[in-house]
Amino acid sequence: MAAKLGYQWNLRLLMAEAGMFATTDLVPLLAERGIVLSSTQVYRLVTQTPERLSLPALMALCDILDCTPNDLIEPVAKTRTKRAAASGTGRRGAASSLKGRRPRRAEITDQ
Repeated sequence: MAAKLGYQWNLRLLMAEAGMFATTDLVPLLAERGIVLSSTQVYRLVTQTPERLSLPALMALCDILDCTPNDLIEPVAKTRTKRAAASGTGRRGAASSLKGRRPRRAEITDQ
């Protein structure tokens, strides 16, 4: 099994430790630091794991929560399972045996 690098986003946990339980609590604090986000954007930032995050936003969150980027983003090793090789008996196996064939046009007959 090959290891795949992942990460754990701990913003919600750090907010709770700081006594902030509403996502809207972050909106004015971020705005004070020049990061203007809508309440919906902040909600997604708190409740979901972000794929992209600007460095100014990351630094603002660290300043607000008095933490480091390592506290917010925790590396996690995930294991990836290898796919089983096609045996030729499943749908993929049937599809590969029909490779190069074309479907025949349906014929309509009157009865």
